[in-house]
Amino acid sequence: MKLALIAHDGKKDEMARFVLEHRDKLRGYDLVATGTTADVVRKASGLQPRAVLSGPRGGDVQIAAEVLDGGFAAVLFFCEPMEAHPHDPDIQTLQRICLLTDTPIATNPATAKLLIAGLG
Repeated sequence: MKLALIAHDGKKDEMARFVLEHRDKLRGYDLVATGTTADVVRKASGLQPRAVLSGPRGGDVQIAAEVLDGGFAAVLFFCEPMEAHPHDPDIQTLQRICLLTDTPIATNPATAKLLIAGLG
């Protein structure tokens, strides 16, 4: 099963801490991450997610398309709510696709922790 990892710039440190804390559990998944988030995850944990484009360059949409194809256990998308994002329509598309496909999506570390625990 695949697991997507995405973090806005202001949330990349939180993603790094989360991945490091849950590294052993995350090893069991085929990890996919947007460009810079993939780099952050690699440096923080040694895990090797497959990188797609960065979010502003279409990475969110790439992941949304993969979610449509199936095989995702969940999407972890640590969002920065206090900043405007020029690629907001792409973010909304990913969230909408998760809703349509009944794919769990966690938008903060607390929810991601519960989701990871629930995945078994």
